Amino acid sequence: MSDAVDRPAHYTKGAVECIDAVDAAISDLEGVEAHYTASAIQYLWRWKSKGGVEDLQKAQWYVSRLIETVAL
Repeated sequence: MSDAVDRPAHYTKGAVECIDAVDAAISDLEGVEAHYTASAIQYLWRWKSKGGVEDLQKAQWYVSRLIETVAL
């Protein structure tokens, strides 16, 4: 059952919630690296069921920012 606040459908895939996947993915990151990575994952996670191409573009924006940060 979908709950718009605690378990929105666009952030749940099967038994996995996006927040749990993000927490695992950024567990070894800090600061803006963690933020940019988490944001990109969230947009990629939900693009098909919520924002479409716009969410893909937002994810791309965060990945570009991450690359700029890491490449310094």
